[in-house]
Amino acid sequence: MHRQPLLSLLKTYAPADAGETAMWQQTLAFVQAHPDCFERSLHIGHVTGSAWVVSPDRRQVVLIHHRKLDRWFQPGGHADGDPDVARVARREAEEEVGLMSLRLVSPAIFDIDVHPIPAKGNEPEHLHYDIRFLFEADPDDEFVHSSETIDIKWVFVDRINEFTSADSVIRMAKKII
Repeated sequence: MHRQPLLSLLKTYAPADAGETAMWQQTLAFVQAHPDCFERSLHIGHVTGSAWVVSPDRRQVVLIHHRKLDRWFQPGGHADGDPDVARVARREAEEEVGLMSLRLVSPAIFDIDVHPIPAKGNEPEHLHYDIRFLFEADPDDEFVHSSETIDIKWVFVDRINEFTSADSVIRMAKKII
């Protein structure tokens, strides 16, 4: 079953707090209930993959200013049928920021978030069941901007609140401090 590797990762995941526990339970139930959970065509929601990209000293993190949502987030995006969500996270980070020196720190899930995506065009409002993985990259590497980003920055973790107040981003920052 193509969902089994993700289900195995989800079953061994230890959420950081009550809020993340609720999202973890919601994600586990969603993946178990929907064989097409990796497909964007599942209009109620779908699994996405994100990369929390840190410097080797864990003092900095890559944030993108997302064009469509006009907010600062970690790189990530749609699985588009790929059940290997860590591979999805890597691919999305490479496409969105151009860092080719990415190193997956652990195959284990780093963070889980469920968040609504507003309706746009003929795409209805839906949920992203976002599975995040921890990656390292060299802060001296050059970014390559994509059409999906307004800006890309290495941000010092202790200054992340100057860019975003998103609970999930703040939660991931706390996990590496």
